[in-house]
Amino acid sequence: MTDLVVLDAPSNLGLRPPADGAVPGCYKTPGVLRDLGILATLGATDAGVVTPGRYLSTWAPGDGVRNSAGIASYTRALAARLAKIRAGGGFPVVLGGDCSIALGAALALRREGRYGIAYLDGHDDFRSLENAPHVGAAAGEDLAIMTGRGAPELADLDGLRPYVRDEDVVVLGVRERESGNLRTAGIRAVSSESITAGGVGEAIRAARETFEGLDGFWVHVDIDVLDPKYVSAVDSPDPGGLDPDALVSLLRGLFALPGAAGFELTVFDPDLDPDGAQARLVHEVLARAFADFRSGSGS
Repeated sequence: MTDLVVLDAPSNLGLRPPADGAVPGCYKTPGVLRDLGILATLGATDAGVVTPGRYLSTWAPGDGVRNSAGIASYTRALAARLAKIRAGGGFPVVLGGDCSIALGAALALRREGRYGIAYLDGHDDFRSLENAPHVGAAAGEDLAIMTGRGAPELADLDGLRPYVRDEDVVVLGVRERESGNLRTAGIRAVSSESITAGGVGEAIRAARETFEGLDGFWVHVDIDVLDPKYVSAVDSPDPGGLDPDALVSLLRGLFALPGAAGFELTVFDPDLDPDGAQARLVHEVLARAFADFRSGSGS
């Protein structure tokens, strides 16, 4: 049995301000899930928190990636903590935070060897100067960054560009209308529409084939992979997403594959969930997804 180790990564540096004078509330997610008892629910060890730098809200087209210096520093700090957890034999469960925290895992695993990523997200997060007039918020660009398409201050930390090769990525649950740039780049994607229509089997097969022969893979979940009728407390709710049962089945199928190296949850915003009902649903999804670890049959 692999020990689950919970690490908080409450960075909101990769998102745009939700309104003038406000900051994205996703940094509150780890605290909310802890209040709901996530450590006891998962039977996990507590690895504490990696604290981000100050959020800077000012940005204009041409400025490069918002908060890029802070994100670079945070990526290195998070990568170091993840490396320590993995060296101790733990399976990291990272509670974010926005999608830019994925760069920390990608950098940590790039230093270890050749790893893939199962990227569960309603959006492609693939914006770069190759397909957009400018870049801005790293949470909408992190898959492009980790595959080497971003500015070097984020995409080439320690001269390790790319952190993940295109052929080692599988994007699951992306809305079909969002998948064009991925397929143009040759990155494998299974849409939310396909999963809803046919179940998770195609997605798990795609992941198995993608990760065969690699040193392992990371599992990234942007909770906006769920349809907004279940979880709308995200920065970009988009209809056509998965239901919670499908997400649980998808995660359990991924964790059952050889080589699962860690997990992260991103983009849930407690500020948009005043009665806490959606947070309780997210907690339930995690509990069900990790049930095999608690029973002793996890990766």
